[in-house]
Amino acid sequence: MKLSEFIINDIKPLSTKSKISELQQLFNQLTYSHIPVMDENGVFLGTFFEMDVHCFESEKYLSDYLHTIEDFFVKENTMWLDVLEAFAQNSANIMPILNEQNNYIGYYELNDVIGLFNESPFFYEAGGVLVIEKGINDYSFSEISQIVESNNGKILGAFVSKMKNDIVQVTLKIGNTGLNDIIQTFRRYSYNIASGHEEDSFKQSLKDRSDYLNKYLNI
Repeated sequence: MKLSEFIINDIKPLSTKSKISELQQLFNQLTYSHIPVMDENGVFLGTFFEMDVHCFESEKYLSDYLHTIEDFFVKENTMWLDVLEAFAQNSANIMPILNEQNNYIGYYELNDVIGLFNESPFFYEAGGVLVIEKGINDYSFSEISQIVESNNGKILGAFVSKMKNDIVQVTLKIGNTGLNDIIQTFRRYSYNIASGHEEDSFKQSLKDRSDYLNKYLNI
């Protein structure tokens, strides 16, 4: 499905000549975090943030608070992952859209864009999720793919889910096979397994040995 099918036009951007009371009333009626604004000539300026607007004086005009405008948007041909990133970077649930001539044409809602994930095999195909960790300079997606495929697995999706203290965390969706052999191979290649798995025989073996040792020491 094309992202353009999710463009919404039911709320028109307010003009800078509008009163703050109009903007506050609009926020009270909606659940949006931001509202787009245009100047007197219909040129898109940016968005007002709801939390800011409720602190403004109702009888003043939008033009009195232009210094608080947040300038973010996406183009109509922006890829959906980049659109999702723009949502996250700006802590917004509404994303203005401009065409190639930089004219405002509508907006996306966050829930609609997130819903596109449901059409990805990462979500609808059967498989197991595995989270692995390794040094940021030591991991490679080619090595990760080789490990999975050498154990007759098929990668349905993979992305870097966390980077902290020179450690990168990669989340994998794997189909076609159980995870135990893949987990053991990742360990042999010095990857840490950050997700817990019932079928992880390595952990179960350690637990069994620990239980045996505790039983022995308590004799």
